[in-house]
Amino acid sequence: MNRDDERVLLEGANWKELRFYQKSEALYQLTFVFCERFLPKHGDRTVDQMVQAARSGKQNIIEGSEDGKTSTEMELKLLNVARSSIHELREDFKDYLLSRHLPLWDRQHFRYQKMHEFTKAHNRLEDYEPFFQRWNNEEMANIGYTLCCQIDVMMNGYLATLEERFKKEGGMKERMYRVRTGFRAEQDRKMKEMEATIRQQAERIKELEEELEKRKREETRGKKD
Repeated sequence: MNRDDERVLLEGANWKELRFYQKSEALYQLTFVFCERFLPKHGDRTVDQMVQAARSGKQNIIEGSEDGKTSTEMELKLLNVARSSIHELREDFKDYLLSRHLPLWDRQHFRYQKMHEFTKAHNRLEDYEPFFQRWNNEEMANIGYTLCCQIDVMMNGYLATLEERFKKEGGMKERMYRVRTGFRAEQDRKMKEMEATIRQQAERIKELEEELEKRKREETRGKKD
């Protein structure tokens, strides 16, 4: 039986090493500081919505990766929840810029390239934190928007890999079934080998008994002669 078929629990990804998780952690902290600095502290539901969406994105990546050790299906569901939260946050950053007549830095904007290169090359919170009190609202909202886009692209690729694995390996029930049937097949194989060995030994014993009987007859005839 193949060793992969013996495995019921999958080797879940170490979520701390996932680059899109690292970016989501930086995004959560950036969102929190952005809301503190640039949105009203009271009377604006946008603050709670943005912080909650950022937190949901980060936490569902963690929970999905942990649950992935037992259920690829659950991991897929939770990571898709994380993506939905990131989508929601992306729209909040976009709405902030548009409602205040601030530019969204698209590919034609003169600051887009440097921003894109920086966010693409840097994933961890410590790469962004030194700028949290230095960036203005336009800069911070565009960085947040871009991080949301990059996280989404990275998660898309990761989800495609998980979906392919789910098609090949199935869920927990399918893996448990393969383990059980594989174990039984192995037991059946060993039993057949044992039965074959017993038959061979019985045939050999019979041959030895016949040979012994033959010698006794020969010895008896010799004495008579």
